[in-house]
Amino acid sequence: MNRASTSRRRYREFLEKFKRNEVGLDTAEELARARAPRGEMPAAADPVGGSDGIGKRQRRRRYLRLYFRELWPHWRVVLLLIILSLVVAGLDLVQPLFFRYIVDHILLDVSASVGERARNLHWIGLISLALVIASQGLGIFKNYWQYLLNVDVILKLRRALFERMLHLPLGKLSEMKTGGIIARLTDDVNTTTGLLEMAIISPGVAAVRLLIALVVLFVLNWQLALTAMSIIPFVMLISFVAARRIRPIYRQVRTDVGVIDGRVGEAFEGIRAVRAFQGERREAHEFAVGHNTITRMRLFARKKELVLWSSWGFMLAVIGLVIFWVGGYLYLQGRASIGDITAFQVYTFLLLNPVWQIVNSFSELQRSLAAMERVFDVLETPADKPDRPNAVVAPTTVRAIEFRQVGFAYEPERPVIRDFNLVIPGSSVVALVGRSGAGKTTITDLLARFHDPTGGAILLNGIDVRDFQLQSYRSLLGVVQQDVFLFDGTVRENIAYANRNASLTEVRDAAVRANADEFITQLPEGYDTVIGERGVKLSGGQRQRMSIARALLANPQILILDEATSNLDTASEQLIQASMSELLRNRTTVMIAHRLSTIAHADQIVVMDQGVIVEQGTHEELMALRGMYFDMVERQQSAMMI
Repeated sequence: MNRASTSRRRYREFLEKFKRNEVGLDTAEELARARAPRGEMPAAADPVGGSDGIGKRQRRRRYLRLYFRELWPHWRVVLLLIILSLVVAGLDLVQPLFFRYIVDHILLDVSASVGERARNLHWIGLISLALVIASQGLGIFKNYWQYLLNVDVILKLRRALFERMLHLPLGKLSEMKTGGIIARLTDDVNTTTGLLEMAIISPGVAAVRLLIALVVLFVLNWQLALTAMSIIPFVMLISFVAARRIRPIYRQVRTDVGVIDGRVGEAFEGIRAVRAFQGERREAHEFAVGHNTITRMRLFARKKELVLWSSWGFMLAVIGLVIFWVGGYLYLQGRASIGDITAFQVYTFLLLNPVWQIVNSFSELQRSLAAMERVFDVLETPADKPDRPNAVVAPTTVRAIEFRQVGFAYEPERPVIRDFNLVIPGSSVVALVGRSGAGKTTITDLLARFHDPTGGAILLNGIDVRDFQLQSYRSLLGVVQQDVFLFDGTVRENIAYANRNASLTEVRDAAVRANADEFITQLPEGYDTVIGERGVKLSGGQRQRMSIARALLANPQILILDEATSNLDTASEQLIQASMSELLRNRTTVMIAHRLSTIAHADQIVVMDQGVIVEQGTHEELMALRGMYFDMVERQQSAMMI
C-alpha cells in the first residue's frame, strides 16, 4: 500500500473519531466519558478512593492545595502580578474616554479658538501618550515577574519530579515508559505552571475588565451599551466552538507527533537492527505516512479556523456598522454625541479580549489541571522501598548472606521464586546456573533490593536487609549486568560513575584490573574519549570490561556479576579469568554465567529450575551427581567440539 492511500485511510479513521467526539482524548477515562450516553457518567477506578468521580475530585482538590502550597512562598509576587494586571487593565480602559473627550470637547467645540483647542489637544494627547507608555511599561514589568515566577516554580517542580522518579518502583517506571517520563518533566510541568494564570489572574482580571467596560458603557449611553453587548453571546459561542471543535484536533496532532518522534528515536537507537533486517524502507514509509496524516489533520483544522475567523470578522464588521448606524440615529435625535460613538467603537473591541480570555481560561484551565494531576500523581507516589522507621546503617563487612524461605512473584498468581534457601558465607563465590527463565536474575535483583521478597527474608549478618537504610545497604554493592549501560560521556566519567571523587590513578587501576586499560589507552583521547550514547563507539566486549571496571572502582563488599563475561571474546575472557582471583578477593560474589567453564572454581554452584534449587555443591560434587548440572556441562562441551 502506498503512502498516499495509507495516510488517507488513517485520515478517514481520524474523521470518524472526530464525528464521535473522540479526537484528542488521552486517557481511557476520557474516552469512556465521551462514549457514554448523554446524561450518564461512566464509573472510573480511582487510585485515591471511590469508583465514581468523587475520588478524582478529592484528589484534584488535594493536588490544588499542594500546588498553591508551592506558590505560597511567592505570595508577594502573586499579589504584585494581580495588582499590576488590574492597573494595566484600568489604564487600557481609560483610553477611549480620552478619545471621547478629544472629539466632543476639543474637535467639535466651536466656542473655543483654534489655538486654545490645539493647546488642549496637545495636553490631552501628551497625557494619553503617558498613560499608554505607563500601561506598556507596567505590562512589560508584569510579564517579566510572571516569567520569573514561572521559571522558579518550573525549576522546583521539575527538580522534585525528577528526584521522585529516580526513586519510583521499577514497575511504575516501566508503565510510564521513557516518553511518558520525559513528557511529565517537560510539557506537563510547563503546563502546570500556567495554572496560576489560567485559574486566578487571567479570568479574574478579564472579569474585572469586562465589568468596568460594561459599567462605563452604560454610564456613557445605555442604548449604545445594549448594542455593544449584543456581540458578547456571539463571541462566547465562537470561542466555545473553537475550544470544543478545533483544539482537540491540535491536541490529537501533538499526540501523533509524539508517537512519530518516539518511533524515530527507536529507529535510530536500533539502527543496527533496522539495517540488518532491511527496515529502512519500512521506517521511511511509516515516517512519511505519519506526517502526511498529520498534515491532513492540520489542513482540516485550518479549514475550520478559516470559517470560524471569517465569521468572527464578519460579525465585528457588522457590529461596528451597527454602532455607527444606531449611534448616528441617536446623534440625530440628540441622545448621543460623536465622542460617544467613537468611544463605543473602541470599547466594543476592548470587550472582546476579556470575553475571549474568560472562555479561553476554562479550556486552558482543564488542560492545566490535567497536567497538574499527572505531575502530582508522580510526586504523591510512594518512593520505592522507603526506609523503615527504625532502619539502621548497614554493616561495613559481610559475614554471611542468607536467603531464608524466599518467595517472589511479579504477579500474585505466578510465583517466580519459591521457598529459596541459601547461605552464602562472606568472601565466598556463589554461581547461579540454570535454564533461561529459571529465576537467576531475579535472585540477584532481590539481593540488590531492586525488588523485595513477597515471602521469606534475605538476611545480612543475621539481620533482614529491609531493616537497613537502603542507601547504606546499596553502598555495599557492585553490580555488573548483562545489558551494559554506559552514559554519553568520557571513559573516565563512566568508570568513575560509582565514585565521583576517584582520581585518574584510581580509575586507571580499576580499568587495569578489568583488562580495559589496554584498549582505553589506544582510543584517540584515552580516558578523556567521549564514547557516545550508550557507549555506541565501543564494542560489546569493551563496554562490558568498562562496566566491570566501574563496579571494581566502587570497591563493593558484595559483587553481583550477571552474565558479566557474556560479551567478551575468548581472549578477553581468558584474561579476565586469569585475574579473577584478584578481582573477587575479599568480596562476597554472586555470579550468573551460561558459560559453565567460568564458574568451575566457585565455592558453591547453585542449579536452579523454575524458581527452586534443584542441585547445590562444588563443580566436582555436582559432576559426580550426574544430574542437571552434569547434563548442562556435557551439552556445552559437545557444542564446543562441533
